[in-house]
Amino acid sequence: MNLWATWCGPCQFETPALVKLHKQFWSQGVQIVELSTENPDISTEEVRNWVHDFAVHYRVGWATPEVALTLMQGRDAIPQCFVVSRSGRIVRRFIGFNAVTTLPQMKQAIREALNEKSDLPEQK
Repeated sequence: MNLWATWCGPCQFETPALVKLHKQFWSQGVQIVELSTENPDISTEEVRNWVHDFAVHYRVGWATPEVALTLMQGRDAIPQCFVVSRSGRIVRRFIGFNAVTTLPQMKQAIREALNEKSDLPEQK
């Protein structure tokens, strides 16, 4: 899950990386969700353009201020990306985006989440 905004410079570099991760891991059940921290009443067109311009083929929506504040835990920098396992455990939290180091670290965190043994019953 990724918290971002259309005006955020680093987010413009992170979204293409998330698109690549989606293509690489979707067949393994990985879901990517981007939640804009902007006001949906005034950012709908910008978000729609973002989805089109970056060829995003996963869920995109808005985080309510309460949800964003809870997840950010006092760190208001964006982007913030959370890799969450199937059991709901936050495997890794990324604050900001570095084009060289963040993508390999995200891949490693996704693999860790995928390999985590869950106490949840299997769904059929």
